[in-house]
Amino acid sequence: MTTYKRPVSVLVVIHTPDLQVLLLERAAHAGYWQSVTGSQEAGETLLQTAQREIAEETGIDADPAALLDWQFTNTYEIFAEWRQRYAPGVTHNIEHVFSLELPAVQPIRLALAEHRAYGWLAQREAADKCFSWSNRDAILMLNERRRRSPD
Repeated sequence: MTTYKRPVSVLVVIHTPDLQVLLLERAAHAGYWQSVTGSQEAGETLLQTAQREIAEETGIDADPAALLDWQFTNTYEIFAEWRQRYAPGVTHNIEHVFSLELPAVQPIRLALAEHRAYGWLAQREAADKCFSWSNRDAILMLNERRRRSPD
C-alpha cells in the first residue's frame, strides 16, 4: 500500500523581535530558500505539525504556546516534480501559516537530508530571498501578524 503525502501543510516563519528571519536552503535545490514547512501527518493537529516540523528542520523544541496560528491559508499548485508524493489527481496544497518569535538569533541544527544551509536575515532581505510567493508574503506580513506584548 502506497502512503501519500497529505495536500495540507504548514509554513512557520521563525523570527526575532527585531525581525531577523530564519531561512533554510533546500538540499535538493541550491538557491531555494524558505521558512520551515511540512505536510500534516495523519492524526496530527496543525499545531502539532508545526511543532514537529520546527524540531525536525531546526532542532528547536518550540513550546506550543509560543506558536502563533495566523488562521490564514494559502492554496497553491504543487510543483510537478513533487506531485508523485501525492495521490493521483492531487495538484494543489493548502498551506496554514504560523509564526514563532524567538528572543534572539540562535544556531540551528539542520536536517541535512532536507536543507544544506541556514541564515538569519533582515525581514526585507529574507522576503526577497524566498522562492515561494506565499513565504515571501508571510514574511512581509510579520509586522501586522506578530504577537504584541501588552503595554
